[in-house]
Amino acid sequence: MSNDHPHSGIADPRVTAVIERLQAARRRPAGGGPRGGSGSRDPHDHAEQGFSIHPEQGELIYLLCRGLRATRVAEFATSIGMSTLYFAAAIRDNGGGTVIGSEIVPAKVATARRNLADAGLAEYAEIREGDARQTLRDLGGPVDFILIDGWPGSTGPSLARQVIEIVAPQLRVGGYVMNDNAETDFLEFVRDPENGFVSITLPLKGGTELSLKVA
Repeated sequence: MSNDHPHSGIADPRVTAVIERLQAARRRPAGGGPRGGSGSRDPHDHAEQGFSIHPEQGELIYLLCRGLRATRVAEFATSIGMSTLYFAAAIRDNGGGTVIGSEIVPAKVATARRNLADAGLAEYAEIREGDARQTLRDLGGPVDFILIDGWPGSTGPSLARQVIEIVAPQLRVGGYVMNDNAETDFLEFVRDPENGFVSITLPLKGGTELSLKVA
């Protein structure tokens, strides 16, 4: 699929206009960013860069959340709000609810809030500034869907693995987790039947893991 915004399940042109604007502005920094050989791994060094999901992943999020009748979802990390827009649009179209986002870079929190406001979706999102290992520790009750698309670490357990261990108990049975970066230790967690998930890899953005909580 091309990088152009595909046909959308989202009917609101105000929302799709913001998504298309963000997609048009997408660019990679010199050195390839945090996953490049020479890119900085400090998220604050990339305050102007939105490392976001691609539209085809967002469209899947929107459709799954509509099908779940989702009203409460969570994401790590919000970045500039691309994924938040898809979640918030689904929740609004389902009748209301909240996206709980986490973002450690203050400038990105501000940008995400502006993008949500531009799309008319600000009232459906709560973006918590700080480390997701703290901000997502208490989601205030069960959630229907979780996106884990966070910053790559350099040593020890990945942030994705640390966050899934925190949020998995807060995901309802029948809810989904989507992971964008295929961290090895994250995959080990969701593919271990003892942790209550069934999981598949989808051919989106080079490999997107979609996991269903069954127990």
